[in-house]
Amino acid sequence: MNSLTQMIKEHPALSVCEEDILQAYELLKLTYENGGKALVCGNGGSAADSEHIVGELMKGFMLPRKIPTDTLAKIKLAATSDGDYICDNLQGALPAISLVSQSAIISAYANDIAADMIFAQQVYGYGKPGDCFIGLSTSGNAKNVLYAAKTAKALGLSTIGFTGQPGGALKDVCDVTIRVPSASTPRIQEYHLPVYHALCMMVEEAFFG
Repeated sequence: MNSLTQMIKEHPALSVCEEDILQAYELLKLTYENGGKALVCGNGGSAADSEHIVGELMKGFMLPRKIPTDTLAKIKLAATSDGDYICDNLQGALPAISLVSQSAIISAYANDIAADMIFAQQVYGYGKPGDCFIGLSTSGNAKNVLYAAKTAKALGLSTIGFTGQPGGALKDVCDVTIRVPSASTPRIQEYHLPVYHALCMMVEEAFFG
């Protein structure tokens, strides 16, 4: 777990989160071992973090991610003259969806049904048993994230929360809640970044190291 060790060395205050980060890693690793995906959401700065997490999971982050040889052969056969270019530029992916990106369903659901259910509806539509839900809320009390986490648990997804030190209601719902040591929104968001970077590196190492 060199990435975790390095993260704690650079951010000593986050040592209190080490065990929870390790548990979150095991949940995410199990998800990918079983062919699942991650569903990620948050509001405001945490929405940006959701996009950031998905960006690190869906393409090479710190390591090259080679495509299996048999998959490359299939692509070259199907793509004919474009096969070499496609194969040269594809990278291995750890499947993840940012629920904050779906503007049509978000705006429709907020307008027609209930704004605090925008993420729960997507979890219901996308989520399968064995997938992993990741919800970011600095307070741990964002209703739309909380309802999504509860829906995820009901559907058999594992659940990971990112919050500040108090943890809010999310800590009582998620399988693992990474509570960074602050109650200040900007500082919480600053701490979340090195934590999810380390987590993404750890998972990438497990599958592409």
